[in-house]
Amino acid sequence: MEGFFYTYIIQSLADEAFRYKGHCIELQERLKQHNSGPTKSIKHKAPFKVVYYETSTTRAEAIEKEKYWKTAAGRRYLQKKIMAS
Repeated sequence: MEGFFYTYIIQSLADEAFRYKGHCIELQERLKQHNSGPTKSIKHKAPFKVVYYETSTTRAEAIEKEKYWKTAAGRRYLQKKIMAS
């Protein structure tokens, strides 16, 4: 049984220009993981806050959304969404 999947953007509180895109099932738990440092590639940018997320009904949809967000068109889309919120 699949539930909701989150595709999310977190922003570093130490370096506000740094944003990370990912997907998960438990958004608050994943934020705790990022803030506690096990992700070696970004732990030096912690702590983080969630600045935007969308839900999907399948993991495949969440992964496709994450891939899109990493494109130039996806970054423009996100900039509009984040500025509007």
